[in-house]
Amino acid sequence: MIIGILKEPEYEKRVALLPDNVKTLIGLNTLVIAEKEAGMGAFYSDKDYNDAGAKSVDRKKLLTDSDLIISINPLSADEISGLKENQAVLTAFAPLSNANLVKRFIDLNITSFSMDMVPRISRSQSMDILSSMATVAGYKAVLTAANHLPTFFPMFMTAAGTIRPSKVLVLGAGVAGLQALATARKLGAVVEAFDVRTAVKEQVESLGGKFVEVEGAKDDSSAGGYAVEQTEEYKKKQQELIQDHAKKANVVITTAQIPGRKAPILITKDTVDNMIPGSVIIDLAASTGGNCEYTENNKLIEVSKVKIIGNSNFPSEMPSDASKMYGNNVINFMKLIIDEAGNLKLDFGDEVVKGTCITHNKEIINERVKSNIKT
Repeated sequence: MIIGILKEPEYEKRVALLPDNVKTLIGLNTLVIAEKEAGMGAFYSDKDYNDAGAKSVDRKKLLTDSDLIISINPLSADEISGLKENQAVLTAFAPLSNANLVKRFIDLNITSFSMDMVPRISRSQSMDILSSMATVAGYKAVLTAANHLPTFFPMFMTAAGTIRPSKVLVLGAGVAGLQALATARKLGAVVEAFDVRTAVKEQVESLGGKFVEVEGAKDDSSAGGYAVEQTEEYKKKQQELIQDHAKKANVVITTAQIPGRKAPILITKDTVDNMIPGSVIIDLAASTGGNCEYTENNKLIEVSKVKIIGNSNFPSEMPSDASKMYGNNVINFMKLIIDEAGNLKLDFGDEVVKGTCITHNKEIINERVKSNIKT
């Protein structure tokens, strides 16, 4: 099997696989080709790939010769139309909200894998790109906020007087939120975190944050770490408490997203209009509408002397380590779908393979996608 590594679009500095990953694939009896300058954004040259055993080719030849094409961002519509029947692509294309692309893969009889659909179970943690990239995003979000804030993060006792520490509010205590919390605390900020799942309270407090808890929540201890539906009275209290804490914060970092749906609004326009002048909002859910009513994706805007930064692709700003993490996730998954002869072997009895494979033999394999899309 020939595996092709694509160069990403100009806005994307990461690459799906690094030279060390190429060595692993060759050890699995596959042939590897890489698009010329595929790793340049992450500071890896064509020579690095060649030395690892990959052959450098142009994009057209890669798309023609590869049995399995690997990338972070999906191919263009024209490139997908030019694929051969039974070719395979492994990328991250949000199939729950990209029905047209799923249908196109079915029509062309393309086997597709979407790494953002890896089941979130213990066995597949080493393949979970969402967690890996969320770690990068949470870290980078805090550094970006610090760069835009007109005040220090830590408290300083100086001859010129005492500088109070900044207050940071993190909305959503998933992987990105917890990483943001940990990074902000290391920089000396006072950090509060909110999440609808009370089960994460212990994690927040273990990292030095204060958990913002809304009284009257339904017990979610048996919900497997997921949120449970709350009463309208609770939702009202929740909204009021979030807005109250946001108005007192120097930095607000929002991370809440729902697969296949628009991001929930957590910070209203009224709240922004009443925040501390000079404060900063970092919205990690910008690509799906944003958690702040004012957010614009991939833009920094200023409203009422508050900077609002919509950025859902912070990992691209740390391309070397982000590529390393992404590539290791991909390799760990690849080991499940390559047989001893180096060919593609799909065992749909394996829930990780079945969950990550979206289309095969003109059928939708992933059950969530199947129930979400009518073909």
